Amino acid sequence: MRHSRSIIARLVLPLVASILLSLAPADAGHAAITRKNAKPKPPQSPAKCEVPKFRIVVDVGHTPDSYGALSARNDPEFGFNFRLARLITAKLKSGGFAAARLLVTDGKARPSLFKRVSAANDGRADLFLSIHHDSVPDKLLESWEFDGAHSYFSDRFSGHSLFVSQRNPHFAASLMLARMIGRQLKEQDLHYASQYTLPVMGRYRRQLLDKDVGVYRYDGLVVLSQTRSAAVLLEAGSIINRDEEMAMNSPGRQEMIAGAVAVAIREFCERR
Repeated sequence: MRHSRSIIARLVLPLVASILLSLAPADAGHAAITRKNAKPKPPQSPAKCEVPKFRIVVDVGHTPDSYGALSARNDPEFGFNFRLARLITAKLKSGGFAAARLLVTDGKARPSLFKRVSAANDGRADLFLSIHHDSVPDKLLESWEFDGAHSYFSDRFSGHSLFVSQRNPHFAASLMLARMIGRQLKEQDLHYASQYTLPVMGRYRRQLLDKDVGVYRYDGLVVLSQTRSAAVLLEAGSIINRDEEMAMNSPGRQEMIAGAVAVAIREFCERR
């Protein structure tokens, strides 16, 4: 009897298996093979930079009413800022950045800061760059006379500097842009101002984030911390240094800096 059951099992089991297999969905095996052989989808690359639509705000530091520092020859900082910012904007536009905008504000110092932030945020800027020229703390100034007028100077320090804020919502992008600008300026054999790490700078002392190209952290700047885009402030050079003031007034130096900034912004746009 057991032998008979064994024979029946050997005959019936293959038949049952065949029936079950025939009842399975026709595409089940194909789906399993497909899942096994399917290759993972490559990650989508970020959208390419659309140069004509890339919104850049080039901010002229200070205002005609609140003109910033005085140069060694008694010229207001605002004029230096305006000339360089206008040239940078022109170079960007000629390079295809049709949405680049020169921002000039008026009024007193602090209210004008919030005007700048509002203009950038309301215009949904992709990038905010504020242009300035440097001086030194009052305790470092020396007296001299220029063109019959009493003036102040300090030839002790020179060079440009770049500032970013860790409070900015796009701090990493801001730092990347600042480094790109710093590298381009360095390639033009321009050096950065190293004095911001020194105790003599007092309340103007800053943390150096990149010792190779001169990028500093400055969280207290309204235009850097409250702008909802990557934001960098460039001190293009020291106008309280008598030799550098002359250089900053020269078309050659202005062209060099504007060209370096434009190259860096294009690199930033392509890599963001």
